[in-house]
Amino acid sequence: MPHPPNSPDILYRDGLILIVDKPAGVAVHAGPAGGPSLEDCFDALRFGLPKPPALAHRLDRDTSGCLVLGRHTKALRRVGKLFSDGRVRKTYWAVVRGMPPEKAGRIDFPLLKTSTKSGGWRMVVDKGGQETITDFRVRGLSEDGLCWLELSPKTGRTHQIRVHCAQSGYPILGDPWYGTPDDRAADSDIQLHLHARSVELPLYPKKDPIRAEAPVPETMRAAFQRCGWTDDQ
Repeated sequence: MPHPPNSPDILYRDGLILIVDKPAGVAVHAGPAGGPSLEDCFDALRFGLPKPPALAHRLDRDTSGCLVLGRHTKALRRVGKLFSDGRVRKTYWAVVRGMPPEKAGRIDFPLLKTSTKSGGWRMVVDKGGQETITDFRVRGLSEDGLCWLELSPKTGRTHQIRVHCAQSGYPILGDPWYGTPDDRAADSDIQLHLHARSVELPLYPKKDPIRAEAPVPETMRAAFQRCGWTDDQ
């Protein structure tokens, strides 16, 4: 689908929403300190509407893949209700170090956001935290201890998949917050291997759900291929 220069690839577009392919390493919106973000290019995605689209949900800076935008206020309310009601199906792919003891299962550690002056904020497993659920399925293995996982979050907490994988004993490759010492090292150049592969929204009651799929980024292809992924999957 054609898209304006310097904007993310458009995976789906209609009168209510856009689904774009967010690049890894780009924040979706400027933080307190400012700086470039994906929102900077939203004006180029108006496609004739008076105002630019807006974020319907978030992805971490280092996560790539499917990101849903609402094209106007009414659309944002409609899509926001789908997310809050748990009716949006999100599927992530990750390459992790190690592997689950089962081929498929559910992770349900409750998560709590904590903050310290020295270390800043992070998400931790805490029995007093919010209910947090992620389903997983093993898709493939490498000969050197990596595993390709398909993950379906049933809740939408910050860093949910990253903490769930790390706490379960198989941290995501390249995770600078919750990964192994090699991943957290200041000089590490290993990218976070977490990709929002697809999203499915039942936006129109009398039509099939809208589904979009984002291709595996070039920077992640080698690790996924080591775990058995091929272009036709």
